Amino acid sequence: MDGVNEPDGNGKISNLLDPDVKKKTYDESRKTDQTLGTKMAFYSKTDFLLSSYNYVYKLFSCGTNKEGESYIVEWNESEGAVKRTYNGLGKRSVGVVQFDTTKNRFLAAGDEFLVKFWDMDSVNLLTTVDAEGGLPASACIRFNKEGILLAVSTNDNGIKILANPEGMRLLRTMENRSFDSSRVASASVVKSSAMTTFGVANLSAGPSIMDRVTTMPPMIAMNGDNRSLVDVKPRVGDESIEKSRIWKLTEITEPSQCRSLRLPDTTSSTMKVSRLIYTNSGLAILALAANAVHKLWKWQRNDRNSTGKATANVVPQLWQPSSGILMTNVISDTNPEEAVPCFALSKNDSYVMSASGGKISLFNMMTFKTMTTFMPPPPAATFLAFHPQDNNIIAIGMEDSSIQIYNVRIDEVKTKLKGHSKRITGLAFSNVLNVLVSSGADSQLCVWSTEGWEKQTSKSLQIPPGRVAAPVADTRVQFHNDQTQLLVVHETQIAIYEAPKLERLKQWVPPETNGLITHATYSCDSQSIYASFEDGSVGILTASTLRLRCRIGSSSYLSTNPTSRVYPLVIAAHPTEANQFALGLTDGGVIVLEPLESEGKWGTSPPLENGAGPSGLTAGATSTTDQSQR
Repeated sequence: MDGVNEPDGNGKISNLLDPDVKKKTYDESRKTDQTLGTKMAFYSKTDFLLSSYNYVYKLFSCGTNKEGESYIVEWNESEGAVKRTYNGLGKRSVGVVQFDTTKNRFLAAGDEFLVKFWDMDSVNLLTTVDAEGGLPASACIRFNKEGILLAVSTNDNGIKILANPEGMRLLRTMENRSFDSSRVASASVVKSSAMTTFGVANLSAGPSIMDRVTTMPPMIAMNGDNRSLVDVKPRVGDESIEKSRIWKLTEITEPSQCRSLRLPDTTSSTMKVSRLIYTNSGLAILALAANAVHKLWKWQRNDRNSTGKATANVVPQLWQPSSGILMTNVISDTNPEEAVPCFALSKNDSYVMSASGGKISLFNMMTFKTMTTFMPPPPAATFLAFHPQDNNIIAIGMEDSSIQIYNVRIDEVKTKLKGHSKRITGLAFSNVLNVLVSSGADSQLCVWSTEGWEKQTSKSLQIPPGRVAAPVADTRVQFHNDQTQLLVVHETQIAIYEAPKLERLKQWVPPETNGLITHATYSCDSQSIYASFEDGSVGILTASTLRLRCRIGSSSYLSTNPTSRVYPLVIAAHPTEANQFALGLTDGGVIVLEPLESEGKWGTSPPLENGAGPSGLTAGATSTTDQSQR
């Protein structure tokens, strides 16, 4: 055990407990905790109403068992046994789960990019908070002494302060006071030092405390049980609190509600965009059209765009070398309409590997020159992926359902993997698990070891009840930033699986009015999922819960033309800007979308009380877990 932390007011506990009794309890808890391999433990004092001098001490611990599953438990110290185990932690939490107690009544833990809350007397999850995004997989958390403020670590080495209604009133009082900025800076440093145990580098002091505060939902017990919650229950008649509890799906239907930019195209090509990607630097966007021609847009660094990164605020240049060369793939002799375009970009953005039904071409991204071509069909390449540790090794999904592991440098196929029955439609490497996950038009997923290239497991995608899938439909796969959770995209659903066993964790089915899903991708921080649909709309889902929080209608980014049916076929996320994405359209256009600068993000996640929880009903679509189907 890393340490046993006692609650605020250590002096009070020391005065109330006999030192020998306290030492014995502490040593026994250490021994028990070390045996189970737990990470942290906290004491919580609970007052009984029988006597103001009669106290009972509860011991909680949080850790990971031999199977890698995390848990929070309460101990019966007199018997040395677990009294209760709390439900709701992720099956395999990423990192060490941090937790704390407050109000002698509640537990909180940072897990699955959320802050989760429990009533000490109930094993069921009470509620969760996403703190408006930006949390790490296992956020570090700490309540203040009164339990009205909660500090939560963020991905960018900062801290967010969550507050219940009483905490908000305290912060408003602090905000209204005049204060010396040097004193604030000094206090920030002190608090930063106190939080270094939990991996927080610093606490930035901005111009306004309230600008950095996220409202923590009132901790209300389930089933209407509100006993002993007077201190945290919102005051009746507080209109501002009641309004904060009302959540609405963010609907964007007008151009004035977001920032959009259609990228300039002097070629006047109306060929649909088949593939789309940002460069790894975020300075350019590369598209592959159905006619096998690549287009590259670059943003210039200037006064309006100091970083030179892709943005909807500045028009980029459709870039082409002075030689006039176009990056054009070799087209096969067969019907080009039947070709499946694919490409992959090297880590340093120096070259792109691409195919459109013919030979695979390797292009120099600076000169557009073809460096080499290889692997003439049949079978044709249908998906390409670079090995994360070696750019010379690529996995090539083929039309004949095989996967070839190819070494570009020596022009040799190292091995051929067979496990699908139809063409390969997706490939994703995990450099943490050392596996390659493949998906096919047969709606099947396979996991391959990258060490011996043997198949570890396979699973068929479950088509939602009442939905009919096409006999041949693309299934795409993409790893979360944690390199363990896997995003699976099919025309009928979006699902999250856990690799390498391919256990399905969550599933989201869109309303039938949206039409089929054409594509979906994680945002760069894996906090959101951007999904495009046949009706031209785009949905933004919170990745941790698969709940829809924002819907963008085609009327907000497309000019109205009743005679044309234009919709996005592919969607790409900016590599560093979590709220920016690009759409590749059926009319050949590429559009960059960002929220208004005044908003800064695409909507807010719905609170649990507005639905059936992370695995319940959400905004006209059903999100389920395997557990709910058993």
